Amino acid sequence: MFAVIRTLFEGAGARAEEQLRDRYAVDLLEQKIRESEAALAAAKETLAALILRERNERRSLDNLKARIVDLEARTKSALSAGNEDLARDAAAAIAELENERETRDKTVERLSQKAARMRLSVERTHRRIVDLRQGMIQARAIDAEQRAQKKLNRSIGNDTSIREAQSLLDRIVERDDPFEESRTLDEIDDDLEHRSVRDRLAEAGHGPRTKHTAVDVLARLRDTA
Repeated sequence: MFAVIRTLFEGAGARAEEQLRDRYAVDLLEQKIRESEAALAAAKETLAALILRERNERRSLDNLKARIVDLEARTKSALSAGNEDLARDAAAAIAELENERETRDKTVERLSQKAARMRLSVERTHRRIVDLRQGMIQARAIDAEQRAQKKLNRSIGNDTSIREAQSLLDRIVERDDPFEESRTLDEIDDDLEHRSVRDRLAEAGHGPRTKHTAVDVLARLRDTA
């Protein structure tokens, strides 16, 4: 039972989180882009420091190689002069410098490879951020369009004036025709006063006419012509 309740709560929380993400998707995207740009700036600083270190190590290596070349030349001169002890000391110094040269060679190579990898990473991240920026422009346009459409739908769906106008129209359409109602009342009055029976008897020739007709009007006009 408790497991079911916990699952329901987790499901409700997940749905709420998704709804929140959908509602603020553009803002979240912009925040993530800012964070990526901050990380890119830090990576650029690290890359710059790495490049400077590589250059310094390479200069030190070049200086070391120059010292070795100089000592080798001097040692050869000492050997030529028969100064074995001095030449032996110089050879020991050269050996020590050569060991340092190998170490610095490895260091420079390692720094160079690391700087190259980081440079590629920085360039790739920069391109991705540019793409994200362009995508965000499109996302903002789509979001604004969707918000405007929702606002329009709410405005149309909840427009009190439109509903009241429709209600009035329905009442007018359903209202009885006053002219038809007047004719119906006249017919009722005629029936109550027996006028309809009197008119029918008059039209059948029983007694004088109760209404003027076109025939009567024409006859009168001929008599007075």
